[in-house]
Amino acid sequence: MLTHRYDDALGLAARLHRSQVRKGSGVPYLSHLLSVSALVIEHHGDEDQAIAGLLHDAVEDQGGQPTADMIRTTFGDRVADIVLACTDAVEQDLVPWEERKTGYIASLADKGEDALLVTSCDKLHNATSILVDLSTMGLAVFDRFTANRDSTLWYYRALADELQRVRPSPLSDRLAAVVTRMEQAARADPTALHD
Repeated sequence: MLTHRYDDALGLAARLHRSQVRKGSGVPYLSHLLSVSALVIEHHGDEDQAIAGLLHDAVEDQGGQPTADMIRTTFGDRVADIVLACTDAVEQDLVPWEERKTGYIASLADKGEDALLVTSCDKLHNATSILVDLSTMGLAVFDRFTANRDSTLWYYRALADELQRVRPSPLSDRLAAVVTRMEQAARADPTALHD
Protein backbone atom coordinates (compact mmCIF):
# COMPACT_ATOMS: atom_id res chain seq x y z
CA MET A 1 0.00 0.00 0.00
CA LEU A 2 1.11 3.52 -0.73
CA THR A 3 1.12 5.96 2.16
CA HIS A 4 1.42 9.72 2.67
CA ARG A 5 5.14 9.34 1.83
CA TYR A 6 4.18 8.63 -1.77
CA ASP A 7 1.86 11.66 -1.78
CA ASP A 8 4.74 13.78 -0.48
CA ALA A 9 7.10 12.43 -3.16
CA LEU A 10 4.52 13.13 -5.86
CA GLY A 11 4.21 16.72 -4.65
CA LEU A 12 7.98 17.11 -4.56
CA ALA A 13 8.40 15.69 -8.07
CA ALA A 14 5.74 18.06 -9.35
CA ARG A 15 7.43 21.06 -7.71
CA LEU A 16 10.95 20.14 -8.83
CA HIS A 17 10.03 19.40 -12.44
CA ARG A 18 7.13 21.87 -12.86
CA SER A 19 8.80 23.93 -15.58
CA GLN A 20 10.51 21.00 -17.31
CA VAL A 21 9.19 19.37 -20.50
CA ARG A 22 10.23 16.23 -22.37
CA LYS A 23 12.86 17.05 -24.98
CA GLY A 24 11.30 18.50 -28.10
CA SER A 25 7.75 17.46 -27.29
CA GLY A 26 6.32 20.10 -24.97
CA VAL A 27 4.89 17.28 -22.81
CA PRO A 28 5.27 18.03 -19.10
CA TYR A 29 8.20 16.04 -17.71
CA LEU A 30 6.05 14.84 -14.84
CA SER A 31 4.38 12.43 -17.29
CA HIS A 32 7.65 10.47 -17.52
CA LEU A 33 8.09 10.36 -13.76
CA LEU A 34 4.53 9.16 -13.26
CA SER A 35 4.99 6.51 -15.94
CA VAL A 36 8.21 5.22 -14.42
CA SER A 37 6.68 5.06 -10.97
CA ALA A 38 3.60 3.28 -12.36
CA LEU A 39 5.82 0.71 -14.10
CA VAL A 40 7.70 0.14 -10.83
CA ILE A 41 4.40 -0.48 -9.02
CA GLU A 42 3.13 -2.75 -11.82
CA HIS A 43 6.33 -4.81 -11.54
CA HIS A 44 5.73 -5.36 -7.81
CA GLY A 45 7.95 -2.58 -6.52
CA ASP A 46 7.41 -1.38 -2.99
CA GLU A 47 6.75 2.17 -1.84
CA ASP A 48 10.42 3.18 -1.58
CA GLN A 49 11.04 1.94 -5.11
CA ALA A 50 7.92 3.71 -6.40
CA ILE A 51 9.03 6.95 -4.71
CA ALA A 52 12.46 6.57 -6.30
CA GLY A 53 10.68 6.18 -9.64
CA LEU A 54 9.09 9.58 -9.11
CA LEU A 55 12.39 11.18 -8.07
CA HIS A 56 14.89 9.27 -10.22
CA ASP A 57 15.81 12.33 -12.32
CA ALA A 58 15.67 14.93 -9.56
CA VAL A 59 19.40 14.90 -8.81
CA GLU A 60 20.45 15.00 -12.48
CA ASP A 61 17.96 17.64 -13.55
CA GLN A 62 17.06 19.66 -10.48
CA GLY A 63 19.87 20.55 -8.18
CA GLY A 64 22.61 17.93 -7.93
CA GLN A 65 23.94 16.94 -4.52
CA PRO A 66 21.77 19.36 -2.49
CA THR A 67 18.68 17.70 -4.00
CA ALA A 68 20.11 14.26 -3.18
CA ASP A 69 20.67 15.39 0.42
CA MET A 70 17.11 16.72 0.65
CA ILE A 71 15.70 13.43 -0.68
CA ARG A 72 17.77 11.52 1.90
CA THR A 73 16.51 13.72 4.73
CA THR A 74 12.88 13.57 3.58
CA PHE A 75 12.52 9.98 2.33
CA GLY A 76 15.39 8.09 3.91
CA ASP A 77 18.60 6.39 2.90
CA ARG A 78 17.06 3.68 0.74
CA VAL A 79 15.18 6.09 -1.55
CA ALA A 80 18.18 8.41 -1.82
CA ASP A 81 20.49 5.50 -2.59
CA ILE A 82 18.19 4.27 -5.37
CA VAL A 83 17.95 7.76 -6.87
CA LEU A 84 21.72 8.21 -6.80
CA ALA A 85 22.24 4.74 -8.32
CA CYS A 86 19.93 5.76 -11.19
CA THR A 87 21.88 8.98 -11.76
CA ASP A 88 24.61 8.80 -14.38
CA ALA A 89 26.33 11.95 -13.07
CA VAL A 90 25.47 14.31 -10.22
CA GLU A 91 27.18 17.15 -12.11
CA GLN A 92 25.93 16.61 -15.67
CA ASP A 93 27.94 19.40 -17.30
CA LEU A 94 31.28 18.09 -16.05
CA VAL A 95 31.25 14.72 -17.83
CA PRO A 96 30.85 14.25 -21.61
CA TRP A 97 27.78 12.32 -22.81
CA GLU A 98 29.57 9.21 -24.09
CA GLU A 99 31.69 8.91 -20.96
CA ARG A 100 28.62 9.23 -18.72
CA LYS A 101 26.66 6.64 -20.68
CA THR A 102 29.53 4.15 -20.98
CA GLY A 103 30.20 4.46 -17.26
CA TYR A 104 26.53 4.03 -16.42
CA ILE A 105 26.22 0.87 -18.49
CA ALA A 106 29.37 -0.56 -16.89
CA SER A 107 28.00 0.25 -13.42
CA LEU A 108 24.81 -1.78 -13.89
CA ALA A 109 26.55 -5.00 -12.87
CA ASP A 110 27.26 -3.51 -9.43
CA LYS A 111 23.82 -2.01 -8.78
CA GLY A 112 21.36 -3.55 -6.37
CA GLU A 113 17.94 -4.90 -7.23
CA ASP A 114 16.23 -1.64 -6.19
CA ALA A 115 18.17 0.46 -8.68
CA LEU A 116 17.93 -2.15 -11.43
CA LEU A 117 14.13 -2.20 -11.16
CA VAL A 118 13.82 1.59 -11.33
CA THR A 119 16.41 1.85 -14.11
CA SER A 120 14.66 -0.84 -16.15
CA CYS A 121 11.34 0.99 -15.83
CA ASP A 122 12.96 4.32 -16.69
CA LYS A 123 14.66 2.97 -19.80
CA LEU A 124 11.54 1.08 -20.88
CA HIS A 125 9.44 4.23 -20.75
CA ASN A 126 12.10 6.26 -22.58
CA ALA A 127 12.50 3.66 -25.32
CA THR A 128 8.74 3.28 -25.70
CA SER A 129 8.38 7.06 -26.03
CA ILE A 130 11.07 7.16 -28.72
CA LEU A 131 9.38 4.33 -30.59
CA VAL A 132 6.00 6.09 -30.49
CA ASP A 133 7.58 9.36 -31.64
CA LEU A 134 9.39 7.56 -34.47
CA SER A 135 6.01 6.47 -35.80
CA THR A 136 4.71 10.04 -35.85
CA MET A 137 7.84 12.18 -36.40
CA GLY A 138 10.19 9.86 -38.19
CA LEU A 139 13.93 10.27 -37.78
CA ALA A 140 13.52 13.88 -36.66
CA VAL A 141 12.92 12.47 -33.18
CA PHE A 142 16.67 12.00 -32.82
CA ASP A 143 17.25 15.73 -33.24
CA ARG A 144 15.98 16.10 -29.66
CA PHE A 145 18.89 14.29 -28.09
CA THR A 146 22.42 15.27 -27.19
CA ALA A 147 23.76 12.29 -29.13
CA ASN A 148 23.07 11.47 -32.78
CA ARG A 149 20.81 8.66 -33.95
CA ASP A 150 23.46 5.95 -34.01
CA SER A 151 24.81 6.86 -30.57
CA THR A 152 21.30 6.93 -29.12
CA LEU A 153 20.54 3.51 -30.64
CA TRP A 154 23.86 2.16 -29.35
CA TYR A 155 23.05 3.38 -25.84
CA TYR A 156 19.63 1.77 -25.69
CA ARG A 157 20.89 -1.51 -27.19
CA ALA A 158 23.77 -1.64 -24.72
CA LEU A 159 21.40 -0.88 -21.83
CA ALA A 160 18.92 -3.53 -22.92
CA ASP A 161 21.63 -6.17 -23.37
CA GLU A 162 23.27 -5.42 -20.04
CA LEU A 163 19.96 -5.34 -18.14
CA GLN A 164 19.03 -8.70 -19.66
CA ARG A 165 22.38 -10.02 -18.48
CA VAL A 166 22.37 -8.63 -14.92
CA ARG A 167 18.60 -8.73 -14.26
CA PRO A 168 16.94 -11.26 -16.56
CA SER A 169 13.19 -10.82 -16.24
CA PRO A 170 10.05 -10.19 -18.28
CA LEU A 171 10.78 -6.47 -17.76
CA SER A 172 14.25 -6.65 -19.31
CA ASP A 173 12.86 -8.82 -22.11
CA ARG A 174 10.19 -6.19 -22.76
CA LEU A 175 12.84 -3.46 -22.89
CA ALA A 176 14.92 -5.50 -25.35
CA ALA A 177 11.87 -6.04 -27.59
CA VAL A 178 11.04 -2.32 -27.62
CA VAL A 179 14.67 -1.44 -28.41
CA THR A 180 14.64 -3.92 -31.31
CA ARG A 181 11.50 -2.28 -32.70
CA MET A 182 13.07 1.14 -32.18
CA GLU A 183 16.19 0.06 -34.10
CA GLN A 184 14.08 -1.32 -36.94
CA ALA A 185 11.97 1.83 -37.16
CA ALA A 186 15.05 4.08 -37.04
CA ARG A 187 16.74 2.20 -39.85
CA ALA A 188 13.66 1.74 -42.03
CA ASP A 189 14.12 5.04 -43.88
CA PRO A 190 16.52 4.29 -46.79
CA THR A 191 17.03 8.02 -47.40
CA ALA A 192 18.42 8.60 -43.91
CA LEU A 193 22.06 9.54 -43.79
CA HIS A 194 24.32 7.43 -41.63
CA ASP A 195 25.58 9.69 -38.84
